[in-house]
Amino acid sequence: MASCLLGICDGSGFLYEEETNTARDCPCRAQMIARNKARSLSAVIPERYRDVAFDRFPVTEIDPRIVSATRRFVDRLETNLDAGRGLWFMGPVGTGKTTLAMLVTKSALERGRSAARYSLPGLLSMIRKTFDTGSHNDLLDRLTAVDLLHIDDIGAEQTTPWVLEELYSIINARYEEQRSLVITTNILDRETLCQQITERTVSRLTEMCDELPLLGHDHRLDLRIA
Repeated sequence: MASCLLGICDGSGFLYEEETNTARDCPCRAQMIARNKARSLSAVIPERYRDVAFDRFPVTEIDPRIVSATRRFVDRLETNLDAGRGLWFMGPVGTGKTTLAMLVTKSALERGRSAARYSLPGLLSMIRKTFDTGSHNDLLDRLTAVDLLHIDDIGAEQTTPWVLEELYSIINARYEEQRSLVITTNILDRETLCQQITERTVSRLTEMCDELPLLGHDHRLDLRIA
C-alpha cells in the first residue's frame, strides 16, 4: 500500500477510530483521488527542463522581479494549490515563460501533488481523439481534478469555434472547482487575446492567475552565440 501523502494515515486515505470503530477521510484523500484521476495525463517533465532551477541558466538571465514572484509562489505552493491560485506568464518567444512555468510544475510533482502539462495544440489533439472513443467527458473530469494544470502556448492554436469552446470548457471547469492553472501566452495585449480566445475565457484566467509579463530578447539566441 502506498504511504500517506501527508504522513498522517496508513496510506488508505482513511483515519480509523478504534474506540468508536468508525473511519473518516484523511486530509490526503482528496489529493489521492486527484492523483488517481490524473494518472493517464501527461505529468512528464521534458528532458530539456528536468534540471531547471532558480539558480541556473536561463532562469538567472530572466527578469529578477518575475523570477522572485515565481519563487514566492513556489514557496507557498501548497497554499496556492489548495486555494486554486495560478500564474500566467506572458511575453514574446524565448523570454523564459515555459522555463518558469516548468519550475512550478516540477515543484508540484516533487511535493507529491498531481500535475499535468501540455501545449495547447497537443492538448486539443488529445481531446479530438476522445470523440472517437466516447471518453471526452472522462478526460474533462481528469483535467479538472488534477491539482495543477500547466498549458503552454494559449493563443497559438488556429481559432475555430470548436477550439474556443473546448478551451473555455477546460478553463471554466477549473475555475468553478478552484483548481490551479499555470499558463503561457505569447500575446501581451489583453484586447488582442480577447479576440483570439474570447473575453469570457480571458476574464476567468485573469481572476485565477497572477499575471507575470516577460519582456526582452530571445534567450535561445544566447545559446547559439555561446
